[in-house]
Amino acid sequence: GRETDIAIDHSEFAHLPAAEIARVVSIMLSEGMSATVSSIHINAWYGGHNKLEGARWIVRELWGRDLDNEHERWVYVGDSTNDQLMFEAFTNSVGVANIRRFVPELTHLPRFVTHSERGAGFAEMADLLLKRRQKG
Repeated sequence: GRETDIAIDHSEFAHLPAAEIARVVSIMLSEGMSATVSSIHINAWYGGHNKLEGARWIVRELWGRDLDNEHERWVYVGDSTNDQLMFEAFTNSVGVANIRRFVPELTHLPRFVTHSERGAGFAEMADLLLKRRQKG
């Protein structure tokens, strides 16, 4: 279902060592691609798009709003190095617990880290937000 990038598994079904992941990224970069590493994939693409540009576009297209003028109203949840641009941009940035393994590689950390990993960490954050919303 990908239209703008390729994803190579490194930790979902295959298990590549860090040196091999770095080698794949190096090859992609040497071919003029942009590349990032998520918790399970190596993602690569041509062009200047990224998660933040995509978020700006979708907020503008769906709701006619300017994301840059309301970062404090949004919560971004991520889990790996490919989320650090978003961690930097969003006042309310959250890393699910498995972000901890990437901390040495991150320049911009999330402002909050959940107790749970992966989808359970996202559900933990969603539950917290819903409880706070109910309180008013």
